[in-house]
Amino acid sequence: MPGSPSGDAVLRVVLELLESGGHDAVQIREVVRRAHVSPLTIYKLFPSRDELVVAALQQWLTVNSCAPLAPPAPGESLYDGLMRVFRHVFEPWERNPRILEAYHRARNGPGGRKLDQQAMGAIEPVARAILVGGDPTYIDDIGLILTNMAYAVVGQFANGELDITAILPALERAVFRLTTNNEPAATQARRARHSLYPTSPAQLDRQDPTDPGESRR
Repeated sequence: MPGSPSGDAVLRVVLELLESGGHDAVQIREVVRRAHVSPLTIYKLFPSRDELVVAALQQWLTVNSCAPLAPPAPGESLYDGLMRVFRHVFEPWERNPRILEAYHRARNGPGGRKLDQQAMGAIEPVARAILVGGDPTYIDDIGLILTNMAYAVVGQFANGELDITAILPALERAVFRLTTNNEPAATQARRARHSLYPTSPAQLDRQDPTDPGESRR
């Protein structure tokens, strides 16, 4: 188990493999060879390969993306506070993209709930402190949108659809839109639409193009 000399040696090797080769690089035979332990020792400490990977990722998260995060400073804006949390979480992953890929795969496998619980346990108290005093519905909406957005961009990265360096900018755009006054942009779009389509789409839909008298009404 973590904390024992053998367990620490095993987890250290697993993290090295994850960082250099990703999730698929973690093979028990290679861990045995590098950690100088027997397969029996590994399976006594970690009953399955999945549990071994999850334990190694938990250890990595503890000192990286889930390391202690300072509470909001007086006067910190909502935008600055939320982005501080996202940078705290994702900048270590930017430097270790294979760890993020392994995290994505492990959290969707056996034992992955432990990773979610660890991440939420580290981040949620600070995020709640940043949002304290806000309208409860607004706070819930921000949490729902940003949580799903974060999981979505991580999934896109893991599937090769998004570069690791594009994750934080995407999240920053979402945070900006959720914390700024969008009414001027919405009003401009509405006015531009009206200038292009003086007749509303609903009215156009109701018109019958087969009725020759429709155009005269």
